[in-house]
Amino acid sequence: MAKYRYVHTNFWDDAKVLEEMTPEDKYFYLYLLTNPKTTQIGVYQITKKQMAFDLGYSTESVKALLERFINHHRLVKYNEDTRELVIIHWGKYNLNKGGKPILDCVKKELKEVKDKELLSLIIPSIPNESIKTAFLSHLDDTYHDTSTTRGEKEKEKEKEKEKEKENKKEKEEVVVEDKNAFRFYGDNFGFLTPHLSDKLSAWLDDFDGSDELLIKAMEIAIEQNVIKFSYVEGILRGWSKRNVKTLADVQALQMEKQNSNNGAGRNVGTESTIQSDSEQTGGYDQFSL
Repeated sequence: MAKYRYVHTNFWDDAKVLEEMTPEDKYFYLYLLTNPKTTQIGVYQITKKQMAFDLGYSTESVKALLERFINHHRLVKYNEDTRELVIIHWGKYNLNKGGKPILDCVKKELKEVKDKELLSLIIPSIPNESIKTAFLSHLDDTYHDTSTTRGEKEKEKEKEKEKEKENKKEKEEVVVEDKNAFRFYGDNFGFLTPHLSDKLSAWLDDFDGSDELLIKAMEIAIEQNVIKFSYVEGILRGWSKRNVKTLADVQALQMEKQNSNNGAGRNVGTESTIQSDSEQTGGYDQFSL
């Protein structure tokens, strides 16, 4: 049976699409609305690797786009454990017509959803009352299962809270892994294209997989108000020449340059005070931008 997904022409007139979305955002959103994994109910299971393969992007680019759609646009939500994604406003255009075939399909797909919380996000945008009732009934049956007492549910909620706390701790620890160079670039420099992703990967290899050094170089660029990757690469080249391998090496290089500059200041009048570009930028090689 053929599957059809509706994308209303108003999509292109929507203020959020017009004013807030980049071309990559629009492409990604259309993919989320129409890819083969989509379902009648707007919740479907898909991996980031699958998205990357379909779009021709790197997995890191897909991660950055997902983060943008979850936290900035607030149009989707993704469960990392079940690999399920929900299009929050799906019901507006795809759940406006009822009828037995549609209802049967909706009820069947509702049973297949693992994270029931995702379903509750769609309900407010469903215009068709019979479909909305099917969603509510399914959630009601799920949350009032006779085999689970209220006390057990409370315990489950407590466990979930504990799990969330653990996940938070993990994320804070993963600020090493998750405060990774790819995420940092996406958050501070803009969209991470496959080409830039490959460049970052190459620099990571050069610095033995140290995300910290790449992030430090980007932080320096931000402090200098030069949001260009070519500037970041200039810093990295300078470090590479000086065999910098850790943040401690960076700090030592900064101290060395500071001491050198202080020494030069004491010889004013007897020596030239002209500094090279790299000296003026605190010891980082600066290339023409």
